[in-house]
Amino acid sequence: MKLLLTSGGLTNKSISKALIDLVGKKPKDTSLVFIPTASNVEKGDKSWFIDDLINIKKQGFKSIEIADISAIDKKLWLPRLKEADVLFFEGGNTYHLVKWVNKSGLKEILPELLKTKVYVGVSAGSMITNKDLALKLSQIIYEEDLDKKENMLGLNLVDFYFLPYLNSEWFPKMRENNIRKATEGMKEKVYALDDNSALKVVDGKVEIISEGKYLILNE
Repeated sequence: MKLLLTSGGLTNKSISKALIDLVGKKPKDTSLVFIPTASNVEKGDKSWFIDDLINIKKQGFKSIEIADISAIDKKLWLPRLKEADVLFFEGGNTYHLVKWVNKSGLKEILPELLKTKVYVGVSAGSMITNKDLALKLSQIIYEEDLDKKENMLGLNLVDFYFLPYLNSEWFPKMRENNIRKATEGMKEKVYALDDNSALKVVDGKVEIISEGKYLILNE
């Protein structure tokens, strides 16, 4: 299984190269499907969403398909995912994305798809690969989903927790001292990455790709 877990998408050459290496084909021979579902419930300025698409466009892929698993029927989105080399899960709200990954039926078929395809996550798209959504952690660090009570299960594709936006101006509590306090008592490894860093995961083996900053806890 091949995954590229990012905070901000394809933000630099190192992360882009990591994706190309995972796919094993040149960009001009690579097809990508963009799954925007997590972003649907986010309010306000969507410049970040546009930037992510622009960064994808810059790679020169053969094709870029879009499949919103909450907006169209499975008979429409499934062929798009099957035809793509890269499944690109955009950022947004983790709980909304997990809800639709479950409701749409994608969770059950994703392991089979990932036998031949590369999973790319941005922010929420990366966080749902954890075994669960670490509700308490998200509420403390990101001050989001404060009304949620249930710590929903994730895709359980990795054995660690991924935290995006290290040192981001938009998330002032996403700083090393706060992260260490929030993760006290956790036994699992935790990776906190900024927008210029990513995790390249091949059959469970993790490689850090970074032109920025990252933090590893519980090594």
